[in-house]
Amino acid sequence: MKTPEEYRKEAMANFKAGYNCAQAVLITFAEELGMDRETASKLSLSFGAGMGGLREVCGAASGMFMCAGLKFGISDMTAPDALAKKKEHYQRIQAMAARFAEKSGGSIICRELLGLAPKKAPVEADANIAQPHTTEYLKKRPCIELVGDAVEIFASMIQST
Repeated sequence: MKTPEEYRKEAMANFKAGYNCAQAVLITFAEELGMDRETASKLSLSFGAGMGGLREVCGAASGMFMCAGLKFGISDMTAPDALAKKKEHYQRIQAMAARFAEKSGGSIICRELLGLAPKKAPVEADANIAQPHTTEYLKKRPCIELVGDAVEIFASMIQST
């Protein structure tokens, strides 16, 4: 198993290569979690830029939550202990979200992390979402560091269990 720092570097390289924040996180762990990279990339594409550019929950956090679901989630909701396991999983997600918010300055919301104005109803996708991840882009946005933070949080969690 890699160290959290090794996972962080891999995820940040994925982001630099052009994957969105959610993709960069999920594909870093995909094969270890029983999913091929192509499926992971397709599944997580919609979660980038705060859910398809809506700037809601940060894609890096969403990718981290998807990883947790694959690692610790349950599929049989009719099992006698399903509700207890579901509650335990939600507590795990909330703890991860709290750690992410602590590292990011207090939020898991994309627009807040980017310092953007609050959305007005009806919610519309950000017109500037599909940009190449150039050096200039990376200087203006915290996204690459958020990807690294999400991956470190998840990597630390799986290593402590």
